[in-house]
Amino acid sequence: MDAKEACGVFGVFAPGRPVAHLTFDGLYALQHRGQESAGMAVSDGDLITVMKDMGLVTTVFDERKLSGLRGHLAIGHTRYSTAGSSDWINAQPVFRGVGRAGFGLAHNGNLTNTDELAGLANMLPGLVSSDSDLVAELLGQAFPIDDPERTRAQHAGDLEQALMDVLPKVEGAFSFVLMDADRIIGIRDPNGFRPLCLGRLEATDEFEQGWVLASESPALDVIGATFIRELEPGEMVIIDGKEIRSERPFPDERLDPRLCIFEFVYFARPDTTLYGNEVHGARRRMGQLLATQRPVAGDLVMGVPESGVPAAEGYALGSGIPYGQGLVKNRYIGRTFIAPTQAERANGVRRKLNPLRENIAGKRVIVVDDSIVRGTTTRAMVKMLREAGALEVHLRISSPPFQWPCYYGIDTPDRTELLAAIKTLDEIVEYLNVDSLEYLSLEHLVEAIQAPGAGFCDACLTGNYPVPVQVKVAITERPSVAASAGSAPA
Repeated sequence: MDAKEACGVFGVFAPGRPVAHLTFDGLYALQHRGQESAGMAVSDGDLITVMKDMGLVTTVFDERKLSGLRGHLAIGHTRYSTAGSSDWINAQPVFRGVGRAGFGLAHNGNLTNTDELAGLANMLPGLVSSDSDLVAELLGQAFPIDDPERTRAQHAGDLEQALMDVLPKVEGAFSFVLMDADRIIGIRDPNGFRPLCLGRLEATDEFEQGWVLASESPALDVIGATFIRELEPGEMVIIDGKEIRSERPFPDERLDPRLCIFEFVYFARPDTTLYGNEVHGARRRMGQLLATQRPVAGDLVMGVPESGVPAAEGYALGSGIPYGQGLVKNRYIGRTFIAPTQAERANGVRRKLNPLRENIAGKRVIVVDDSIVRGTTTRAMVKMLREAGALEVHLRISSPPFQWPCYYGIDTPDRTELLAAIKTLDEIVEYLNVDSLEYLSLEHLVEAIQAPGAGFCDACLTGNYPVPVQVKVAITERPSVAASAGSAPA
């Protein structure tokens, strides 16, 4: 996969506990969702302190910085830029100094009506630095006019009321975690495109009960919180220490659950729980079902580290062909899609992966990966395997062809760069220099997830966008993989 991932959001309400350290650990567990910038905002009840910078969580924060962030609640964010440039001004959380102590906002997703919202905020669209900043501006404008005579209790509902006013106007994908001086709030858009879950820190002799919001459940596990449930699409949860309240700011007609199906294929950690199922098991089942679609003779089934490994294990189980390692990953190298050019991404494959020649030489290898986007990194990987002596290379992909851009929080290329949109299956086989190629069918992908009745967004596979978007490029002149057979001959 060479598309940039969704962001990671985190929030914790835990009086008496070191919330900055808990947020650090939570963000570290969500590092895979964003590696451009990291930040957190911490409240002690009177003052909100925001610290953020470019880089990984461990680059932005150290013990000295964390020790100075004292309070009883915090929110945090790890970012990949999907709307807005990759620079410090767009690092999150976003802060606005309105009301009694201001508020912070962390956003995972991508809005689809930013031009309209910019007009409501009286901002020129070209001057909007990010859609997250735009939402913060709208919320700030919805706060009551500052009145020094207002008491702390009178300020308590300002952020919640602003959200009730603004949220119905917002369209697209958004999982928000917000805070003011006294509470944290979690929100999922009416389609639930991006995940968000709730956890509980149990009371102890030393600490009272606490609450946690996170993009993925492993961020709860790492701080010792118990997974309670996933927030429902269109739900807003308010946590202030007195109670947990659930509000519904969106009209019923907008509720249409559509969790991104690629959370199961690639984006989420394998130990994450989504739709009540652990992702790792779903990926293994994807591989098992893929093995039934078009069997091929082989000597070794290998996964492309690391996201292709669970599906490769399942493929070996389903096919009866031995599973083994064919590539070793350098764990200290960043993801290849971070490189800005195709040539650099191809070179990055060699820095990231190296073949195990004794396992590969003279063998017919079946290589399982999660997806193909541009195909640059896949082509470079196949070349390495052939140079290592692979007799045949059969490529198996545990998702359908990726043919359409995502407008809901994943930074994908436009359609002219998507391999499956511009080439037929036979042309892809030739371009990648593989002996055969098979994609998992959409029906088998849904079956592998084992969430009957659950809704998914599969727009990147089908072109069916649940929320209207402005599609920049439409390709109709060339036959695509969707119009071809599901597999290519060996």
